[in-house]
Amino acid sequence: MLDFIYACINLDPVAIVKTGSYIGIALIVFAESGLLFGIFFPGDSLLFAAGLLSGGGVLALAPLIVSVVLAAIIGDSVGYWFGANVGANFFKRKDSRFFKQEYLRRTERFYQAYGGRAVVLARFVPIVRTIAPILAGIGSMNYRTFLAYNALGGCLWGAGMISLGFFLGSIIPNSETYILPLSLAIVIISFLPLFLNFARGKRAV
Repeated sequence: MLDFIYACINLDPVAIVKTGSYIGIALIVFAESGLLFGIFFPGDSLLFAAGLLSGGGVLALAPLIVSVVLAAIIGDSVGYWFGANVGANFFKRKDSRFFKQEYLRRTERFYQAYGGRAVVLARFVPIVRTIAPILAGIGSMNYRTFLAYNALGGCLWGAGMISLGFFLGSIIPNSETYILPLSLAIVIISFLPLFLNFARGKRAV
């Protein structure tokens, strides 16, 4: 347990997978999806690393995907509930360690650009995926519509990231050696939409 907590503090996806296994991975995915402090967790690199290690035989693929998808859907639903019940007042607060107004502005621009599809697309964008369900709860999107987008996004993101890692882990000998550089590449790619969205916002100003 202490090893898992230490891995979380250090944001080490490989250590999180090895010390937390299915439950630990699911908890991280849930927190990143539904709790504001989850913004800091390495969701994309964690799922990729889990898939890569699964390809090497460390974890079984099916229960890994099922647990992650369920955690993602439930986490987003908690985020929606938070937004619907306390989000409007919460977002009037000043910047803090766990929340900055800039996060909200970026996510609002994301919703303006993609509408309801933002719930699905936000899954692939760090920071935005944590705030998107909360904004959906604050806004006019009803829960049934949100749940449909939420389930689709959770399946595509959870199964997709894990399957990508699993495929590479199956074909690359000693794949664990390459986890860090490959995970770094995944993180850079996942942040690209956020950087592009920010750049467009700066030009608009």
